[in-house]
Amino acid sequence: MSIFVIAVVSFLSGFVASLGLGGGMVLIIYLAIFAGMGQLEAQGINLIFFIPIAVISIILHTKSKLIIWKKIIPSIITGTISALLFSVIASMLGSDILSKIFSVFIIIIGIRELIKKTDKKSNAQHK
Repeated sequence: MSIFVIAVVSFLSGFVASLGLGGGMVLIIYLAIFAGMGQLEAQGINLIFFIPIAVISIILHTKSKLIIWKKIIPSIITGTISALLFSVIASMLGSDILSKIFSVFIIIIGIRELIKKTDKKSNAQHK
């Protein structure tokens, strides 16, 4: 795998993520299918990519006074504990089971999005 391909996928993943379309999922799919990585490793790399973006977002949102820290602290604490707990569980499950769970999750989200968009169309027709 060439550094050029990795750079292009990384750029596209970041671009898609900046649009709010789930660039992390693009990166996980690329790493798992095309780069031949295990699901667990692909998700770990995705988290590493996410950290600098999250830090920059927090800094920019804090400067714009869009974060109410008193309300967000409980979310930070419970989110951190949950992330640690489920990373241990994910490492115990292994890549094969984790890959299947991820696939089912993506299918459920896709079906939900199709139904959600259909509901919006039918609601617009009734008005």
